[in-house]
Amino acid sequence: MTEQENSDTIIEQRVYSDEEMQALIDGTMTEFDDGDLVMGTIVRVERDEVLLDIGYKSEGVIPVRELSIRKDADPSDIVSLGDEVEALVLQKEDKDGRLILSKKRAEYERAWNRVEGKFTGKENVEGEVIEIVKGGLIIDIGLRGFLPASLVDLRRVKDLSHFLGQSLEARVIEMDRNRNNVVLSRRLVLEEGRKHERAEILGKLQKGMILPGNISSIVDFGAFVDLGGIDGLVHISELSWSHVNHPSEVVRVGDPVNVQVLEVDLGRERISLGLKQTTEDPWKQLAKSFPIESIIEGRITKLVPFGAFVELGNGIEGLVHISEMAKGHVETPEQVTTVGSQVHVKVMDIDEERRRISLSMRAAAETLGFEIEIIGRKDAAEEAEDGVAAEDAATEDDVPAAEDAAEGDVPAAEDAALEDEPELAPEAEPELAPEAEAELAEPEPEAEEAEVVEAEAEAEAVEEEAVSEESAEAE
Repeated sequence: MTEQENSDTIIEQRVYSDEEMQALIDGTMTEFDDGDLVMGTIVRVERDEVLLDIGYKSEGVIPVRELSIRKDADPSDIVSLGDEVEALVLQKEDKDGRLILSKKRAEYERAWNRVEGKFTGKENVEGEVIEIVKGGLIIDIGLRGFLPASLVDLRRVKDLSHFLGQSLEARVIEMDRNRNNVVLSRRLVLEEGRKHERAEILGKLQKGMILPGNISSIVDFGAFVDLGGIDGLVHISELSWSHVNHPSEVVRVGDPVNVQVLEVDLGRERISLGLKQTTEDPWKQLAKSFPIESIIEGRITKLVPFGAFVELGNGIEGLVHISEMAKGHVETPEQVTTVGSQVHVKVMDIDEERRRISLSMRAAAETLGFEIEIIGRKDAAEEAEDGVAAEDAATEDDVPAAEDAAEGDVPAAEDAALEDEPELAPEAEPELAPEAEAELAEPEPEAEEAEVVEAEAEAEAVEEEAVSEESAEAE
């Protein structure tokens, strides 16, 4: 073969090789469409992107925002050179002719199907808390799961910052693919666990047991104690041996306490606890500390219409009845003393069963030789006047109804009074002597008119006298 022929052969071979090689390359490549899932190897990690070899004519590019559901993530913290990863084809060619991929979207597709299965089967999911947002937490479960603050714990947590970076177990309670929304509840998981714990604890509790716990919450009627899996209530009346206005006077949330089991209601799963029962009852030493007829100095703590409460010390209060506050009549306790005043009292009686102590300020004053002043008290003359006035008022109340006759109402009482009067003629004419009657019956003609007038005048006079007597009787 000549040199020219050899040269032509080489040229033909080069032309053939370029065309064939391109065809061979195209023939060995897999065709991709948007939305396809592909596998590849990480060949370069940059600050803002990662290059993935997927056997295409060019390497696929994964922008940093498409690497993970975590915001502001560093690519080197997510992938390393040589890692085999799955990605989703977002765009076959961008304006620069590059193949754009998403590792995040590929994981999302896989994760959604997995989480959806957990949701359907009411199974728990687990993930790391990656963000604290307004109203709750974001948990990485392959998806961005939202855990509302109200569902983070059994009770609402004010500060969520300590959950950041923790791995939490939760239950999916809502999923909406169109909105890309997944809602979680950790409280549901805790409640289920607590339910089993409650059953075990309730089965072991017995009346009279002393248990350690912590004050979990305070309400107006008492305080709840966490016994480690179950809460019990200490009623306000069981917090202290002395009077308590509000539970916050005795305990605070978080305080460690020892409590006694007073009652267990298995059906309602309720536990009644007592805090004061774990301390010595001061009433047991009452008889020794405050014997009957002893005189003690105390402080007025409260005034009530029927007397005053006096604090004797050691959390013990006694009652001074209003009749025992001073010598003489006391209308209100404020006439004798005020809240906060120091007074001397005498112990009159102790009822240990009812936990009551009766006191007397009057007896103490008599023993110590002084008199308690009653503010606004009336002297003897004023009291006597009040007594007379009261008697008169009572008399006025007893006046017969005949007094009403002056106003036109004639009651039966007046009729009774008139029955005692001499019976009068219908016209109230008095009886006349037979002579007068005769004269009136047959008057002489000349004197007839004068005698009639005289008789009528006499009759009117008698009638007026009778009416006056009736009026006097009525009065």
